Amino acid sequence: MKQFDVLQSTAQLLRARGLTVVFGNPGSNELPFLAGLGDDFDFVLGLHEQVVVGMAEGYSRATGEPVLVNLHAASGSGNAMGALTNARYGNVPLVILAGQQVRETVGQESMLANIDAGALTRPLTKFSHEPLAASDVPRALSQAIFEAASEPRGPVYVSVPLDDWAQPAHPDDALLLERSVQQVGELPDALADQLASVLDAAERPALVVGPQIDAAAAADPRVWSALIRLAEHTDASVYVAPSPTRGVFPTAHPNFAGVLVPGIRSVHERLSGHDAVLVAGAPVFRYHRWEPGSYLPEGTELWQITQDPSEAARAPFGRAVIGDAGSAVRVLADRVRDRGTRRPARTLPPARTSEQGMTGTEILEVLNANVRDDVVYVNETTTLDLDYLERIDISQPNRYHFPASGGLGFGLPAAVGFALGQPGATVVATVGDGSANYGITALYTAAQRGTRTIFVIVNNSGYGALAGFAQRMGVPDVPGLDLGGIDFVKIAEGYGVPACLADSREDFERAYREALQAEGPVLIEARIVNG
Repeated sequence: MKQFDVLQSTAQLLRARGLTVVFGNPGSNELPFLAGLGDDFDFVLGLHEQVVVGMAEGYSRATGEPVLVNLHAASGSGNAMGALTNARYGNVPLVILAGQQVRETVGQESMLANIDAGALTRPLTKFSHEPLAASDVPRALSQAIFEAASEPRGPVYVSVPLDDWAQPAHPDDALLLERSVQQVGELPDALADQLASVLDAAERPALVVGPQIDAAAAADPRVWSALIRLAEHTDASVYVAPSPTRGVFPTAHPNFAGVLVPGIRSVHERLSGHDAVLVAGAPVFRYHRWEPGSYLPEGTELWQITQDPSEAARAPFGRAVIGDAGSAVRVLADRVRDRGTRRPARTLPPARTSEQGMTGTEILEVLNANVRDDVVYVNETTTLDLDYLERIDISQPNRYHFPASGGLGFGLPAAVGFALGQPGATVVATVGDGSANYGITALYTAAQRGTRTIFVIVNNSGYGALAGFAQRMGVPDVPGLDLGGIDFVKIAEGYGVPACLADSREDFERAYREALQAEGPVLIEARIVNG
């Protein structure tokens, strides 16, 4: 495969999107970009930036399409701001590409540098950004184009350092050319038929499901049953999208294939062998670990259905549909053909054990052995997040919750809040000892309001997830990862929550069964070993 530079990749993208007419007034920062465009680009010169933007707005009003505008750094962009107000409130999809000084000199505030480019045009633009790496320029511009064209339409702004254009492009930028984003609300018949045909024609289809589906199913249980029917009829493997914040499919179902590890290479490997992938109600994809590689296996066709226009716009690959993911699942479940294949029952892997003491997966095994219909799980044990949904039978929507962005302190307060909002539920909150310190005062409210909450502090005497990352990154001697000497039993009792210590599986199982019978909050400090 030929390796393009950023300018060549960007020019290909602009051609693919029909943005070959460029309105602008050039400056020094823009010269490498303008000089590198092919003869098929038509540069329309304006003698002042306000006139440039005004002409581009008129052109967009005439064609009904997004239009490319080239402006000069902060000064030229500033000159255009008056006209930009018209575009913003007229919902005109202008794609403004501004030049920036050489990347390594921006922080020095060299002449013609735009020191905070992403903030300059806000709030007059829907999307405003300067990519953090040269190789991300084509993807960021692709996102900007889709943001401008999605409803409500409006102008967007991307700032690009002048030396970025000669840098190597991302090897998978060709996938940007294949992208499409459609905004539909309810799936129209033609698109529903197309998606159903993609799934029907696939030899090994896969569904990747995200939190929008669980939220929709919590409001309408028909979404949950339709998702099961869609998976069974297409004989699709069902994966949970990376970095899951909710439970999205019955975890004991035969078609459940587990949680996608949030790394580019890991997702690629897991989807290898699937020729069609439908991502429903999730981003494509929310990675965490840095594992460089190609995004998709060769020959894999990926479609995304999401109600979030920004999720659709920023994805680096796949065809996106902006609409109600829950409704779309119901429509597709009625349109795909039933292949008549049903898979055998799914078996759970045994818990990992250690001679040194209780392990985290033994805790999950105990929770699974005592599953009840009224139990809701709130999880903030980042060392167990990939195991949780694969080891506990969660068969109803709105039964599993995890922090959406990694900020510690979610688990204890969210569990109390859920218990207050759904008094008939028994909320089981598994929280790491590091995380617990961020939200420990929620125990006070639990005691005062008598919530039906079981707090399980999974205590490995440290920030276990960070220690794992440090090992993978080759930096094992990171300070501040070890904790110790915190007595969560005494802390809980101080807030008025009955508590006990469990350092063996037998002790934990006994304590947990007793807690399930309690009328109010209970805390179990479960001391584990890493393993």
